[in-house]
Amino acid sequence: MTKNHTLSFDDFDEVVNPRLLEPEFDHVVERALSRRGFIGGILALGSVTALTGGVLPATARADGSRFAFEAISTSTADTITVPEGFKTEIVARWGDPLFSDTPEFDPLTRGTAASQARAFGDNTDGMDIFSHAGRTLLVVNNEYTNRDIIWGDRGDAGPDADGILKGMMAHGVTVVELADGENGWQMVKDSPYNRRITPQTEMLLTGPAAGHDLVKTDADPTGTKVQGTWNNCGNGVTPWGTYLACEENFNGYFSAEDEAHEVSADLKRYGISAKDWGYRWAEVDTRFDVAQNPNEPNRAGYVVEIDPTDATSTPKKRSALGRMKHENAECVVNNDGKLVIYMGDDERGEFLYRYVSNNVYAPGVDTDDLMDNGTLYAAKFHDTGAGEWLELSEATTGMSKAEICIHTRQAASKVGATTMDRPEWVATNPNAPELYCALTNNKNRGIKPNAGGDLTPVGGPNPREANKFGQIVRWKPNAGDHTSNGFAWDLYVMAGNPDVHQDARAGSDNLSSGNMFNSPDGLAFDEAGLLWIQTDGNYSNADDFAGQGNNQMLAGDPVTGEIRRFLVGPNECEVTGLSWSADRRTMFVGIQHPGEDGGSHWPDMNDVPRSAIIAVRREDGGIIG
Repeated sequence: MTKNHTLSFDDFDEVVNPRLLEPEFDHVVERALSRRGFIGGILALGSVTALTGGVLPATARADGSRFAFEAISTSTADTITVPEGFKTEIVARWGDPLFSDTPEFDPLTRGTAASQARAFGDNTDGMDIFSHAGRTLLVVNNEYTNRDIIWGDRGDAGPDADGILKGMMAHGVTVVELADGENGWQMVKDSPYNRRITPQTEMLLTGPAAGHDLVKTDADPTGTKVQGTWNNCGNGVTPWGTYLACEENFNGYFSAEDEAHEVSADLKRYGISAKDWGYRWAEVDTRFDVAQNPNEPNRAGYVVEIDPTDATSTPKKRSALGRMKHENAECVVNNDGKLVIYMGDDERGEFLYRYVSNNVYAPGVDTDDLMDNGTLYAAKFHDTGAGEWLELSEATTGMSKAEICIHTRQAASKVGATTMDRPEWVATNPNAPELYCALTNNKNRGIKPNAGGDLTPVGGPNPREANKFGQIVRWKPNAGDHTSNGFAWDLYVMAGNPDVHQDARAGSDNLSSGNMFNSPDGLAFDEAGLLWIQTDGNYSNADDFAGQGNNQMLAGDPVTGEIRRFLVGPNECEVTGLSWSADRRTMFVGIQHPGEDGGSHWPDMNDVPRSAIIAVRREDGGIIG
């Protein structure tokens, strides 16, 4: 079988839809006069004092510290590493049954399609904890599967039809009740809240795209009833207590029997082609054959609203939030009551978005309208440190409302939004009207355009050519108003390696040998106002990444700019997904794809590595975050 991570998702897209080289740009990274001069100029853009309301700039240090732990070193051990005074436990693993009529995970067979449909899904990503009726509910995305692992029982024979369906059933979302007891946090089997939401679960498509010709199929001539969700990455939580699962790399599951089949330019814009990533879903479900069902891809790539408190409820795909490779959906209730949702499109050279509802939120009122009727905007960052939200409307794009919600990337290209270095999670500071977005990396910055042909010039919040390390941009809406079309921005941190490089690739001045990292991905604030940073980067521990070890989770102080390493994951994993128990004494963390290249045996230390949710606690029982 082909190794499933020989190419990343983005790299695969570029193989089937190659980008042309851009005209030559100045090699600003190589020509940087000095690390301090280059980074200092970037961090100073827009006046940090104005941005943060008078707090210290990111490169400054306060006398005290708000961190309740000592920073740990990097690690290449196949285990979870946390600071002294903390402990971890396994809460749930891929394949653990949600119901007593489902067999326990079998490391020899890795389960069947039927067992996987009633068991914890694979490759955990965005997640959240909900408290309801005195119960603790975990909702977690199951982004994708490692094919070499889930089909590893088949050897070179490859999967049969049930194996392909088993892989499909490992995708989607898991809802499970948790309980804390003598053996720590455990899943509650047979809880009435337990549920698997899979690529076969019936859903409603709502908002402007619903019923449009581009989303109608022979199986659904109304264009309103969609089957399933998959490749959900980050997430969000609404003010009224529902969960938002965000469909990201949905494109790689579509294919055609004839690999020479040509798809439309609009489908190519989203990476759709006749060749899939090897999941082979079209062999068992013709929905995924783009030659037979060319509109089916237009029914994926949305934010899906799920009610975790009702296992019989129908999830809703909210098309008004746009169609893209959604990373997460960060919800804010503005001072005037309008719902504002910030979203990143996680692909090289794509855009950062904002949605503003037409109506206002108030506890107890009907919320169904709030994510169906509103306006989308795409971000434009200026080198001056100012920015603006560009409205995506019929007047600005020449597209109908439905077309904007289905072809959102094309709309953002038309208004000239800023092409970003893979905008991932967005997080809101609970103590200040400011937001942070992880720009994880972009090897094409200044070299190749994005999938739509938009240039990716070096500058603004994307200041490094061929960016291997990533950065975190932050911005403050003008006057603290999230519906304002203006904002000021700067960079909180530029990741890098100061042990290897002395120029801009060393990172910003709040980075050192003791806290360096690459590829920031997941972001979340705790109630104390610390920013938790999770990485999904290069774990080779060599060359540009020498000394950085396995992927990790760090905590940052937005006021002082200080960053400390808190957790390091097992070999070849991504650390992603973060939430807290209601009493704040447990931190839940996701560990995705350990052993994706065959170099991990975590967590059971056998031949089948399994993604899992862990619980982190203080040994003294104190609050975390």
